[in-house]
Amino acid sequence: MPHPRTRFRALVVALTAFVITTSGATAAHAAPSASELKKKIDAASEKLEDVTEDYNKLRLDLKNTKAEAVKLESSLKPAQDALATATAKVQTIATTSYMQGRTGAMTVLVSGDTDTMLERLAVLDQIAKSNQQDIKTFTETTTTFAERKAALKQTQDKQTTQVGELAKRKKSIETDLEKLYDMREAAYGSSTEDTGSYTGKIPDIPGSAGTAVTFAFNQIGKPYGFGDAGPNSYDCSGLTSAAWAKAGKSLPHNAAAQYRATARISKADLQPGDLVFYRNNQHVAIYVGGGKIIDAPSAGRDVLHRTIAIMTPNGYGRVK
Repeated sequence: MPHPRTRFRALVVALTAFVITTSGATAAHAAPSASELKKKIDAASEKLEDVTEDYNKLRLDLKNTKAEAVKLESSLKPAQDALATATAKVQTIATTSYMQGRTGAMTVLVSGDTDTMLERLAVLDQIAKSNQQDIKTFTETTTTFAERKAALKQTQDKQTTQVGELAKRKKSIETDLEKLYDMREAAYGSSTEDTGSYTGKIPDIPGSAGTAVTFAFNQIGKPYGFGDAGPNSYDCSGLTSAAWAKAGKSLPHNAAAQYRATARISKADLQPGDLVFYRNNQHVAIYVGGGKIIDAPSAGRDVLHRTIAIMTPNGYGRVK
């Protein structure tokens, strides 16, 4: 028996075909033309890619929050040990003060002769200062420990919120993907394209840029996958980060973050391996020379080798 999703898609395709071919439809309710449908698909694809890059940013935020929590947790043990030491000293001071009462200082003053009075006063002053320092250390250590413990709790709460938001975003994207795939199937007869791998000559580029470019060429024809950085599918920033990871360079899995992580260059300075940014840093591609880029365009499409002029770039970046 056909899968429910398959039956649903078949129904969408049949209904779309029926609407397009029905001659009795009025002008006001005419089916969209092929070009209009393509525009709708392109608009939906861009919107979904924006959401995907927001999802990738949230994943980066969560990763940073987890690292912050680990750092705070590791700092709690030394702070706790320091607090225990300071507490023990203050408890000793308190016990001594209780046992001696008000006579402790007087005993030091009246014992012995007057010739050693100044020496005994100096000792007493030193003891008082030492106690004050111990009490001050206890106060500061207590504050430090409490602050770090509160910061850890706040970070853990933030992490819990981010995990929940991430799951919600993923579910929303998956729902939007279903709609987009159905639109593509109705328009093109298939929800995804199959362009095949690259069979041409890969340019011989020296250094780490050459490694990144060669990697990108070898991914041509692989499908777009939201939040993916290979090895079988990619989104736009996943492809560029994976390409440069192959060359030993770390890039965040987010187009806007990659823009911030790279050095600004002009179009005239573009070299193979540089990154090209589009749509206000919502899309990124790797430049491979000859006025061409390789990018993971959008859901339902494959990694492509195509002109840099797919749209007007808003910036160019060189990996540091």
